[in-house]
Amino acid sequence: MEIRTDRLILRPFRPGDEDDLVAAADDRAVWLHLRDRFPHPYAREDAERWIAHARATTPATDLAVTLGGRVIGGVGLERGSDVNRLDAEVGYWLGRDRWGRGYGTEALTAFVEFAFASFPFERLHAWVFAPNLASRRVLEKCGFRLEGVARRSVLKDQRLLDSCLYARLRGE
Repeated sequence: MEIRTDRLILRPFRPGDEDDLVAAADDRAVWLHLRDRFPHPYAREDAERWIAHARATTPATDLAVTLGGRVIGGVGLERGSDVNRLDAEVGYWLGRDRWGRGYGTEALTAFVEFAFASFPFERLHAWVFAPNLASRRVLEKCGFRLEGVARRSVLKDQRLLDSCLYARLRGE
């Protein structure tokens, strides 16, 4: 399974992606915008563990964002359960050397289209740290709307931050 855009291919992670994954992910600036479960420093063992996890999920919901055959980031979703079964949380990241070039918007736009076409979701949502203006803008360009701000809800790198909830509904 592949999702093709003008410049990118989104595809399942696979063995052989480890070096690219470490090169893109082992950056404090990347880690500062993500949950603490995203390791820092990011070692080869972390890449191996992630690839095994992503490959064990069927259907694939965590995809490598690739450019010219090289992994430059990731995009994925976590399905809701019980009464939230028609909702999913999306997440995405890119290596810092790829920031500011529209790759995030391109990848997320394609991934959202795939998610709505492949699953019965009525809603996709994303949490983003309030100071991460670039990621907030990516969500807005992809049709997500700000639903609210959870004040002082995140402790990241010993800083208490607000987080913003964005969502997009099927058909929007």
